[in-house]
Amino acid sequence: MSTVRPVEWLKTETVEGVRWLTIDRPETKNAIPVDGWQGLGDAFIDFERSEDRVLVVTGAGSEFCSGADLDPDRFAADLDPERFSAGSPVADAHRRMKVVGRAATALHTITKPTIAAVDGVAVGAGMNLAIGCDVVVATERARFSEIFVRRGLTVDFGGTWLLPRIVGLQRAKELALSGRIVPAQEALAIGLILEVVAVETLSARVTELAQSFLAGAPVGQRFAKQGISASFESSFADSLSWEGQSQAIALATDDAVEGVAAFLQKREPNWTGR
Repeated sequence: MSTVRPVEWLKTETVEGVRWLTIDRPETKNAIPVDGWQGLGDAFIDFERSEDRVLVVTGAGSEFCSGADLDPDRFAADLDPERFSAGSPVADAHRRMKVVGRAATALHTITKPTIAAVDGVAVGAGMNLAIGCDVVVATERARFSEIFVRRGLTVDFGGTWLLPRIVGLQRAKELALSGRIVPAQEALAIGLILEVVAVETLSARVTELAQSFLAGAPVGQRFAKQGISASFESSFADSLSWEGQSQAIALATDDAVEGVAAFLQKREPNWTGR
């Protein structure tokens, strides 16, 4: 049962252990409201605490997410000099960015499989929301961009950490410094996404991929995901140590017994997560 207050523009639906989280603001190309980052982070935390096994993040209509909602009225108010007569605009913005960082952290620390189903634009924080998931499946009309520098801004929502690990240091710098649009096929070629599919098959392919994740043991998946995510900051010896400790725990689970029994009996395992 969810313990988080529902957010009107975030729709959730669970189908056979797969939770679909849909950003439902098609009139803004599914931009995140200025005050919406708390709700997004809470949605990730709620999934992590739930019994659902896989999270799919997507957008309503024909777009994924255009990043933060750059509402002109709100920006005009934010930049009003009188507003900062008693304080620093940098300090004020920094406080608000901590909420954005919390949402990115909530996604990054999910221990269960996450999939981004991307149609249309995934730009700015929307791009980093997508690549912050474990895998990205995109349609042939999907477009990606670290658009920040073309708005007078800099990369956020974890992009400076995620991007070089996915596409390499030099390509990451090129994408971040230019803010150019990357079409789906190029995104596939540089390793930014896992697959490109036809628009009409996106939901079916993501469902198929989610089902393949459901076939894995939850405890084993959690340790594998954490170990791989930490590998860029770990030595080979550190990784072997992690594997030894996590495998020792996995071997002591009911799921390990079930996995062997299912293999010997030539049937699908029934995982309990214990």
